[in-house]
Amino acid sequence: MQSPVTFFSVEEYLQLEQTSEIRHEYLGGQVFAMSGGSKEHNLVAGNTYSRLRSHLRGSSCSVFMADMKVSIELANQNKSIFYYPDVIVSCDPGDQDRFCLNYPCLIIEVLSPSTELTDRREKLVNYRTKISLREYVLVSQDEIKVEVYRKDDEGNWLLEILGKDDELQLTSVGLTLTMSDIYEDVFAI
Repeated sequence: MQSPVTFFSVEEYLQLEQTSEIRHEYLGGQVFAMSGGSKEHNLVAGNTYSRLRSHLRGSSCSVFMADMKVSIELANQNKSIFYYPDVIVSCDPGDQDRFCLNYPCLIIEVLSPSTELTDRREKLVNYRTKISLREYVLVSQDEIKVEVYRKDDEGNWLLEILGKDDELQLTSVGLTLTMSDIYEDVFAI
């Protein structure tokens, strides 16, 4: 026996999400529940968020964690997508929606076993359609490893892989993080 797949309009999804006990991501009409994260996942995301928050305080940029959606419109497929990045920054004054960002310059995802493939493939492809996005960062929670996808001035995306002795240069917001900053209370560095 097959179960029918339920499709939701963007409006239905956004309305349901405001009252839902759990978060859901939206991919072209289908809704997917988000799983909970580990202690390591939470620490890495929190460490990164807190340093960004401190650095951006008083600027025109805002940083959000986990409960703020990013909206993506794939015009060539006539499809709307909503994701919940682990950490997201917008410096665009046009980002005025209370529940969703449309113009992120930096998105950070902490890799989990259940989300790693989605973060590396689907989200990588879809996030890069955002003209405002300058950097997409994948942070491992199981080892000291950070992957930075950075858009250059010609619009090309370049990959930089960082290890324990490197520093993360977030050029989109003018901040440098050490691996100790990112992995505090997770790994001894």
